[in-house]
Amino acid sequence: MKLIAALGNPGQKYEKTKHNTGFMALDHYLKDSNLTLDKDKFEGFWTKQKINGKDVIFLEPQTYMNDSGKSIAQIANFFKIKPEDILVIHDDMDMPVGKIRIRKNGKSGGHNGIKSIIACLGTTEFNRLKIGIQHPQKQSVVSWVLTPFAGEQQKQMDQAFETSEKIIEDFVSGKDAQYLMNQYN
Repeated sequence: MKLIAALGNPGQKYEKTKHNTGFMALDHYLKDSNLTLDKDKFEGFWTKQKINGKDVIFLEPQTYMNDSGKSIAQIANFFKIKPEDILVIHDDMDMPVGKIRIRKNGKSGGHNGIKSIIACLGTTEFNRLKIGIQHPQKQSVVSWVLTPFAGEQQKQMDQAFETSEKIIEDFVSGKDAQYLMNQYN
C-alpha cells in the first residue's frame, strides 16, 4: 500500500497560498484522475483507491502545516504503511519557483511540516516531492508563504503540477525513489 500525503493549511484563507503548494499539486492530480478526498478521519481528508491493482491512499492533513505528522502517522500506523511507501508533497523555499526535487529521505531542511512528520513517524526514511516556492526577497517568510503566486510564478507552478502528476503516477505504479530522482531531479 502507498500513501501520498500533501502538506498545506486547511481552510479557504490559505487555499491558494504558497504554503499550500502540496495541496495544490495533489488537487491537480486528483482532479485529472476524477478522484475526491471523500473521507474525514485521522485528522485529514483522504481517500483510498485501487490503482493498477494496488491500494493507494491520498491524504491532505487538516492539522495545519506544523502538525502534519500527526495525521500522516495516524493513517500510516492504522494501515501499516512502511515509511518507504510514503510520498510527501510539500513546498520548498530553498528552490526557485516551480523547480522539482525528489528526495528519498533526510532531515527537515527547516520545514516545520517535515519536522512534524519525522517526529511523529520516528524516522527520516520517507520520500519527498519538493516543489520550489523561492525564498522571499523583501518580505518576511511568514508573509511570503501565506500569499498566492503571481502571474509568471503561477504559470511555473502549473507546469510543476503537471510534472508532479507524472511523479505521483510513477510512484503509485511502483517506481522507487532512485528511479524518480534519476528521472525528475
